[in-house]
Amino acid sequence: MTILDNKNKTNPIAFFDSGVGGLTVMNKVKKILPCENYLYYGDTLHMPYGEKSKEQLLKYSEAIFEFFAQKGAKAVVMACNTTSSVIYEDVKNKYNFKLYPIVQSVSEILSKLPIERIGIFATRATIESGAYQREIFKYNPSMKVFGQHCPDWVHIVEENLLKDKKSIATVKADLDRMLKNNPEKIVLGCTHYPFLADILSEFAPRDMFIDPAVDFAEFIKKDLSNANLLNDTEQTYEEFFVSSNPKQFKIASEMFYKLEKEPNLLIFE
Repeated sequence: MTILDNKNKTNPIAFFDSGVGGLTVMNKVKKILPCENYLYYGDTLHMPYGEKSKEQLLKYSEAIFEFFAQKGAKAVVMACNTTSSVIYEDVKNKYNFKLYPIVQSVSEILSKLPIERIGIFATRATIESGAYQREIFKYNPSMKVFGQHCPDWVHIVEENLLKDKKSIATVKADLDRMLKNNPEKIVLGCTHYPFLADILSEFAPRDMFIDPAVDFAEFIKKDLSNANLLNDTEQTYEEFFVSSNPKQFKIASEMFYKLEKEPNLLIFE
């Protein structure tokens, strides 16, 4: 394991996810922290993470963390709800950079919403881990949490099938099932799911849906500021890496984030 001094203000903030979904988080962070340097790794070779075992997720994530450490990341954002839910406790003290898991970071905020019933759309791994329920209950044990996994949604986003009639019908069917629980709000608990907000809002009020990346970005900014790690220079850069199919990643990412060129292909043994 590489141990470097990653506490320089100008060192980058790194993000990782199984595909383009983490760009929803990075985009929101970049809007409120435009002077930072950024790294992004999309592990498209192993996508979707939601169907992987804990052992597989640890193997993939630790290789990515080691890479980020070598690149001097001062902070690593676990934009992926699945890895935050399943492996955060195993890796949180292993590295010399700040580690931000999305589920744990936003659950306290969700618990303070003036509602009694909340739905969670997420991957199978996130739902089966019980992470959102467990973390919300820490702060609000009376809130009723309804978790539901959506096995097709990641592929719909990654393959840019948002206008496909079959895809729309699939999303509507999943939403109809969730609405039977009468949730007051529904968390889009996978970084890919905010891409589906337009479809979802055709069948339910848009303000019913919560993109946790919004609050997550504010949490990261506040924490880095408290640690005196915000970059105060104007010379910035960003680098993107994927483990397969850079061309498809660039195409899919254009729904939300404009890449100037295809990401670098980087596969870990």
